[in-house]
Amino acid sequence: MTRILVVFYSMYGHVQRLAEAVAEGVREVPGCEVAVRRVPETLSEEVLGKMGALEAGKGMAHIPPVQLEDLSSADAVIFGTPTRFGNMCGQMRQFLDSTGQLWLQGALVGKVGSVFASTGTQHGGQETTITSFHTTLLHHGMIIVGVPYAEPRLLNMAEISGGTPYGATTLAAADGSRQPSENELAIARYQGAHVAKIAWKLKE
Repeated sequence: MTRILVVFYSMYGHVQRLAEAVAEGVREVPGCEVAVRRVPETLSEEVLGKMGALEAGKGMAHIPPVQLEDLSSADAVIFGTPTRFGNMCGQMRQFLDSTGQLWLQGALVGKVGSVFASTGTQHGGQETTITSFHTTLLHHGMIIVGVPYAEPRLLNMAEISGGTPYGATTLAAADGSRQPSENELAIARYQGAHVAKIAWKLKE
């Protein structure tokens, strides 16, 4: 069985919804199984309360926090992060900075790595967040997989939509009021299935 791990951080639930869609895509691929894990919170409840994130966080309590062993035992890891000024969020960065021992062991070399993201606006750094994330994956020796234009929804011009060849994305709006669209969720499902198929082929 090829094991796919989805690791995400989500403050308001947008990245969580994408993570669920990615996992749905993985489940469509025979011979693959998926586990979903969340990156631990680093902010205090006081700060989260001021940011209006406490209520959203309760919807993630049932998802186990990620452990380093989860990464080393997976055949592919798909990471999800919100954008902070064109880069990954601090919570994800802190988690990745804790993977030094895995790097020393070469534990992730040859595994498939992929990234999806959320931004508040159309030009809020969707692509830079994902491509800068790739730098860490390359240092770990991972094989990077994105979303090819074989997924026709990337070409959808009939509506405002996230979705890049680097990975699935969604637009949350500056106030967080917009939820992932069906077009964006479909791209995320495609990404999950695409990564799973490649990981399965590599393992076989």
